[in-house]
Amino acid sequence: MPSLNDSSVAIIGLGYVGLPLAVAFGSKRKTVGFDVNQARIRDLAAGIDATLEVSGDELASATQLSFSHDLNDLRACNVFIVTVPTPIDDHKRPDLTPLIKASETLGKVIKHGDVVVYESTVYPGATEEVCIPVIEKLSGLRFNQDFFAGYSPERINPGDKEHRVHSIVKVTSGSTPEIADFVDALYRTIVLAGTHRASSIKVAEAAKVIENTQRDLNIALINELAIIFGKLGIDTLEVLEAAGSKWNFLPFRPGLVGGHCISVDPYYLTYKAQEIGYHPEVILAGRRINDNMGQYVTDQVVKLMTRKRIHVVDANILILGLTFKENCPDLRNTRVVDIVRELEEYHAKIDIFDPWANREEAHHEYGYTLLESLPEDKRYDAVILTVGHKQFREMGAEGIKKLCAESHVIYDVKYILPKDAVDARL
Repeated sequence: MPSLNDSSVAIIGLGYVGLPLAVAFGSKRKTVGFDVNQARIRDLAAGIDATLEVSGDELASATQLSFSHDLNDLRACNVFIVTVPTPIDDHKRPDLTPLIKASETLGKVIKHGDVVVYESTVYPGATEEVCIPVIEKLSGLRFNQDFFAGYSPERINPGDKEHRVHSIVKVTSGSTPEIADFVDALYRTIVLAGTHRASSIKVAEAAKVIENTQRDLNIALINELAIIFGKLGIDTLEVLEAAGSKWNFLPFRPGLVGGHCISVDPYYLTYKAQEIGYHPEVILAGRRINDNMGQYVTDQVVKLMTRKRIHVVDANILILGLTFKENCPDLRNTRVVDIVRELEEYHAKIDIFDPWANREEAHHEYGYTLLESLPEDKRYDAVILTVGHKQFREMGAEGIKKLCAESHVIYDVKYILPKDAVDARL
């Protein structure tokens, strides 16, 4: 085990989680930011972060941070922190491929006494049951004798400029009591908010996976209430604001649940539960509700258009927003695509505009060609506000209505506009 003062850190994976962590450590000690994406490495070396999580000034301030895609540059490090994605596959099962590949990389460079810490979201047991054996096999080293491990789940919230690495309490853990102390002390050098040391790696893994499962279930409840209130002719936001006057009412809002965490993490827990013979009911029920909200929104828009005698076939429909959340360029697992796909079944003509999304990435990931700018003529039979970007809020009701044909439908998923300015809102 290295001493705290002599620790040199390698961050494996430089996405929304890894880069802010690399910058934080790189301002304190020698740090290598490693990623297999060579274009990403070139951009970061030039002071450019396409995710917009870290500014050029912040990158420049991390004076001990270097970037590399060369495996040999990892050999001088003695602490390796893995921050690669952990998605789900088409069957909603955990896809540990990036995690296994990262572990294979570490197996080629890890040395006697080194420590590897995983931050990627996994089910309880994955670190020790899946990742560590890969490192042992490739390195020939023995776990907890020749090298050690920890788990410290990421809590990055993309686009959030208030809750940053240094201001979010960090859960830590280690494979031995001594390693747990070391991992905890290492993170305390960069996390001003403090740490919470879990008793084991499995406890830390479980804590991470339930954080987003809890949020997912709370949003699912509100989404189901929105469906019920819609059938009753009651405005959901007005109900939530009234209920919110009680001191302990939780301020969740209905919406599309996408992204790399809330809509993914529950499946890691349910997968492990089913593996040990328990069929989770509440968690999967919440997932079904949230996964079906795109279809619900589409059904509502089509009904509204039909009532106004607007033919859906060949109708011009504008989708405002494609990213999974507001004021953020992150397109991963966005559920806006569910609305687009449903509308395509009606053979509608769909335009998508998102000032935050990368147009090349949108085309590569989903096959969509985004508008470069909004048209000036009144062409749209329906406008669906799907993401609460500040640009859409600044347009206001009048700005959005200027895009619409004389007879039109405006549906507001994110409560961007006043109730009397739209035909309906979620």
